[in-house]
Formats: sequence, C-alpha cells, structure tokens
Amino acid sequence: MSQNGIHAMVGIASRKWMPKREWLMLGIVLGNMFPDLDNLVVAYATLTGGDKHGLHRTFTHSVFTILAVLIVFYLIGVISKKPKWNNLGLGLGIGILMHILVDLAVWFNGVELLWPLGGEVNFWSGVVVPDWLSIILDTGEFLTFGLYFLLLVNLSQKNKTDAGQRGVARTWAYIEFFLFIVFTVLFFSIGAKGLPYTIFGALYLVSLIVGMVLTTRMRNTIEAV
Repeated sequence: MSQNGIHAMVGIASRKWMPKREWLMLGIVLGNMFPDLDNLVVAYATLTGGDKHGLHRTFTHSVFTILAVLIVFYLIGVISKKPKWNNLGLGLGIGILMHILVDLAVWFNGVELLWPLGGEVNFWSGVVVPDWLSIILDTGEFLTFGLYFLLLVNLSQKNKTDAGQRGVARTWAYIEFFLFIVFTVLFFSIGAKGLPYTIFGALYLVSLIVGMVLTTRMRNTIEAV
C-alpha cells in the first residue's frame, strides 16, 4: 500500500528537481497528501449507512480534478495578482499526479483515473493480498506518518527553519509510532474489523489532517533547498 506518509515523503524528495518558486513545493507535498482526503467521504458514508464502495480513489484521484485545481488557482492568482497562488495550484496539480502514479505503481486496488467517466486502471488486478499483509499495510499508515513528521523535524534542524514547530512535529511522530504498535498488535490478535477498525479509521483521518496542517505550518522547511 502506498501510505499517505510515503506520498508526503515522495513529494519532499522531488524538490531537488523542482524550480525554486514560492509555495510550489508546499503545493507539491500537499498535493501528494490531498487525494486521500476522499476517506472523509468514505467515513461519512460508513457512519450514515450509505454505500461506501466505489468512493475511494475516484474523484480525488482523477485527471479532471487536477485540471480543475489548475484552473481555480490560476484564476485566484490572476485576481489577486500574486504569482504564489499560481505556484501553489501548479504544485497541487503536480502533487496529485504524483500521488496517482505512485498508487498505480504500488497499490493493489484500481484508480478511477478518468472519474466520472469510469475506466478504472489497475496494474495489480488478480493479485490476492494475504490478510497479514493487509494488516501491516493498514497500520503502516501510522508508521509512515511518524517517519514523515521526523523528516520534517530533521529538515527543520538542518535548514534552521520553523524551530517553533519542531516540538509539535516530534510529539506527533511519537504518537504515530505508538498507534502503529497498538493497532498492529490489536489487529493481529482480534482482527481488523468492527469497532477497533472504526477507531483506527478515525485516528487515520486525524493523522492525515494533522499531517497537512503541519506541512502548511512548516512550509519554510519544505521550501528550503
């Protein structure tokens, strides 16, 4: 599974090939994380008894979403006369595309690349994922978030940026590692279903939102070369 923390770190790694423009790298990292916010819709459908199937990796993983983001932020840039909004939109578009490509390469489910027109793309169709691996891939979300937060701390120290955010990022890294251990033990002992999985899903969404907030607050670190 391509965990969201991995997507964020892939975004960070891409900066060595990107031009230095204000908010461009911020957009790229946020864009790498953004598509998995569709899990908020999945969670809502689950809580309300709606049909949650066919929601993940659809509208936020579509090339049409990329096009919409580019247009919206271009217009914001024109109206505000601030090029950084254009850079942010371009970065978001690049980041979403990177997320989609990584999902296609290393994830076992398909991606609705042309949503809402259909046409799921899945390079791994027919591959059966064993239960033990599914558990590790799920709980590994917390592990990779923790690694991403520590990466932000290390880059902040290296570049002498966002010193005030280091403690928060480090604390959340330790929280993520703790959650990884707890849910890995829990799922292997009683199974990944029912209330425990619901709690897991809620904490995953909290971690994702925290990750995007920390990314925004530590944008000077992310944009430092």
